[in-house]
Amino acid sequence: MPESTWKIHELRQQVAVIDGKQAPSIVLKNTRYLHSVLKKWVNGNIWILNDRIVYVGNEIPTKLTNTEVVDLQGKVVVPGYIEPHVHPFQLYHPQSFADFASQSGTTTFIADNISYVLSLPNQKAFSILDQLKKSPFSFYWWARFDSQTEIENEDELFTNKSVLEWLERNDVIVGGELTGWPRIARGDDMMLYWIQASKIKGKKVEGHFPGASEKTLARMKLFGADGDHEAMTIEEVENRILHGYAVTLRHSSIRPDLPILLEGILEKKLNIFDHLMMTTDGSTPSFYQDGVMDKCIQIAIDAGVSPIDAYNMATYNIARYYNMNHLHGLIATGRFASLNILKDEFSPNPEAVLSKGVWLKRDNQKVNSLPKIDWGHFKPLNLSFKLSDDDFQFSMPIGIEMINDVITKPYSINLQFNKRELPVGLDQSYLLLIDRNGKWRVNTMIKGFDTHVKGFASSYSNTGEIIVIGKNIEDMMLAFEELKKLKGGIVLTENGEVVTSIPLPINGTLFDGDVEELIEYELTLKSELKKRGYKHSDLIYTLLFLQSTHLPYIRITPRGIYDVMQKKVMLPAVMR
Repeated sequence: MPESTWKIHELRQQVAVIDGKQAPSIVLKNTRYLHSVLKKWVNGNIWILNDRIVYVGNEIPTKLTNTEVVDLQGKVVVPGYIEPHVHPFQLYHPQSFADFASQSGTTTFIADNISYVLSLPNQKAFSILDQLKKSPFSFYWWARFDSQTEIENEDELFTNKSVLEWLERNDVIVGGELTGWPRIARGDDMMLYWIQASKIKGKKVEGHFPGASEKTLARMKLFGADGDHEAMTIEEVENRILHGYAVTLRHSSIRPDLPILLEGILEKKLNIFDHLMMTTDGSTPSFYQDGVMDKCIQIAIDAGVSPIDAYNMATYNIARYYNMNHLHGLIATGRFASLNILKDEFSPNPEAVLSKGVWLKRDNQKVNSLPKIDWGHFKPLNLSFKLSDDDFQFSMPIGIEMINDVITKPYSINLQFNKRELPVGLDQSYLLLIDRNGKWRVNTMIKGFDTHVKGFASSYSNTGEIIVIGKNIEDMMLAFEELKKLKGGIVLTENGEVVTSIPLPINGTLFDGDVEELIEYELTLKSELKKRGYKHSDLIYTLLFLQSTHLPYIRITPRGIYDVMQKKVMLPAVMR
């Protein structure tokens, strides 16, 4: 449960407003607001002192010295939206994505901590979290139990001490997500202990169970999982509800399932909207051009869900489930003053946004940005080595074939490897994964990524290692060299020239700028890759999940080519 927010003297000041001894900061009068518990629209006035709602009702304060009074006659007010499953490292970072999301009404994140665990000691990571806590935006966090890939030092990163330090924080409210759940089924008692520790500390445990059978759902429920966001069909939604899971409906760049799921729920007349939440599940930047949680609400309303249920799935239901409805998700006395002012209940993209008592948007214009934070603990990517011809030795019998954006399977390679350039038009390319410290490499082929990409390099990946792809060895080397100059990024090269690139100077994985600018970079890169035969929809997730062993069937990892189903290395990494 989130910690108590207000000090004793602040509580006295808040009560002094009720007693008429102190003026509130803001009064929103003549509001028509959503009361999420009553599930009805209520008329009244909202008094705010600094970042807290101190009164909601029919009264007007007797003392209004220096109070900002805003008449909202004809407008609708709803709670600030909550995104309950954020991966805040999809090229953007937590501050930049929060600043962007707030403009469409999302004022609270419950976010993944994996990028911190893989890159920083806990105390440095916690200093970043503490900076973010000072922002007029609400950040809460998960505590991961595994890396979702195969790395040699996983036991050093996910120690009992480290995981428990994360779980001790009051702003960490989730254990998981459980991408490594098969380990528990195989007898990993340490992960099971961390689940128990989460439960003892009052934190929810989030599953990650795509395609799970009924018995798997039952086993994981017994082990301690509380919720899951991986339902892809109405039958999977219903099955999770039957087993007592909290269900978060997903609408993301790789799984835009929300309209189909809602259609199924309405067709089957399942009266379960009080028990559902929604998420965009850490989508890539350009997916958010038309909104974040407001987009989910709009989809729900357009599908025929009542507006009150649609708003509750993005506010109150989430706050209640995570035991923080004393602070979020409800327009009532004592909650954070995080509110969205709408044209009407059918238009969830707000005209104005108040977050913790600070106006971030007014009259459809941005009026305040979230404060920048110091990312100095994440060091720039300094690649101190060069690639040589020795690094481009391809003689393995097994390659990786892309079935879709993120699912891969093994295939038998039938090519001659003495060529410095593969023919364009071929749907196979060279693929290297290189340690960012230059100690090892993994070589194979990738099928189905492209037909005409000559050189491509990315420091954005699951573990921050370097991915190099292409048909021309000189262009692959050029892409790597350009990556070095950028100190991190994604680079596309062709015929000795840089076609386009995205600079990622924070740890080699994160963009240091606004999400709006990042979207333009991403759209340009996707367009250029599409011209060169990339037929999938989400390049950024392709790069992230090439190493991710929570998805079938074969992955390229720091340990080598890994068979996910057999849990073994097929071809080991080679020391350079």
